[in-house]
Amino acid sequence: MSAVAENVCQNCGACCAYSANWPRFTVEDDAALDLIPAEYVNERQSGMRCEGDRCSALSGEIGAATSCTIYAVRPEVCRTCLPGDVECNMARRRHGLPAIEVRP
Repeated sequence: MSAVAENVCQNCGACCAYSANWPRFTVEDDAALDLIPAEYVNERQSGMRCEGDRCSALSGEIGAATSCTIYAVRPEVCRTCLPGDVECNMARRRHGLPAIEVRP
């Protein structure tokens, strides 16, 4: 991710507070899952533990300044959400944030 994209994400965090069902584990192998601290994994071990719709690994204020406390070992679903993609803008709308336009 580019430095500009990282700054957009660190000023947003909407995707990490969209749905308790969104941060699901899908393609991770056991070795990757073992790197995620247990306190951040839900009881079913099917995804990230959430407080309401907010991922427990998210720190900060949505739309202002956020960060992922487990960024280096975050699940694949978190890695594939990119600034301005459909999922990103859907989450931003839910939080009253303007869409990000992706320019070629």
